[in-house]
Amino acid sequence: MLDRQVLVLNRLWQAVNVCTVRRAFTLLCQGHAQVVCSDAKNNFLTHDFSSWQEFSQREPEEEMVHTISFKIRVPRIIVLLLFDRLPQKEVKFTRHNIFERDKNTCQYCGKIFERKDLNLDHVIPRDRGGLTNWENIVCSCIPCNTRKGNRLPHEAGMHLIRKPARPKWRPFVHLTFHGQQHDSWKHFIDLAYWNVELGD
Repeated sequence: MLDRQVLVLNRLWQAVNVCTVRRAFTLLCQGHAQVVCSDAKNNFLTHDFSSWQEFSQREPEEEMVHTISFKIRVPRIIVLLLFDRLPQKEVKFTRHNIFERDKNTCQYCGKIFERKDLNLDHVIPRDRGGLTNWENIVCSCIPCNTRKGNRLPHEAGMHLIRKPARPKWRPFVHLTFHGQQHDSWKHFIDLAYWNVELGD
C-alpha cells in the first residue's frame, strides 16, 4: 500500500512527478504538501495532515493505511506548497528522437516508412562543412538518400518538405507509471503534454 503511486503537482497545480504513498505522507507531515481530493461536485479541495486525518475518519474508503492509533486514507494526488517550477530537460539528440521529430517521414519525398527503411541524411554533407546536429540531420528513405548522394538538395533537384530544427517540445517530466493511473489523475494529465523522454 505504501508503495502505491501518488501524483505530485507543483504550487501552480501542474503535474510534475509521481511519488510513493510513503513519500507523500512524509511531505504531508512536514507541511511541504497537501492532499488534493475532489468532492461530489468535482470541486478540488486540499487537506493538510490533520484535516486529511479527520476527513479519513468521516469518509473512510477501502484503501486505508493503519497505524497504531488511527486509520488514514491513501492520498491519490498531492500539491507541493513551495515548488512552482516545471522541470525541464533537453531533448536528447538521438536517432530515435530524430525519427520522432520527423514522424518516420522521408523529408524529401514525404512518404512514411518503417524505421528499418529510413536513413539519416546530412542536408549539407559533412565533407562540405555540414554539422551532425538537429538543424542538419533529417530522415530520408533509402532511394532519396541514394539519389541525393553527397550533394546539396538543390544540386540533386530535391527539396526538403520541412526545415530541420531542434524540437520545440514543451518541458516534460520523465514519469514511470507502475500499474494503472488513478481516475482522479485524468484532470491533471494532458496526454499530449507528456512527452516522456525517449531512449537511444
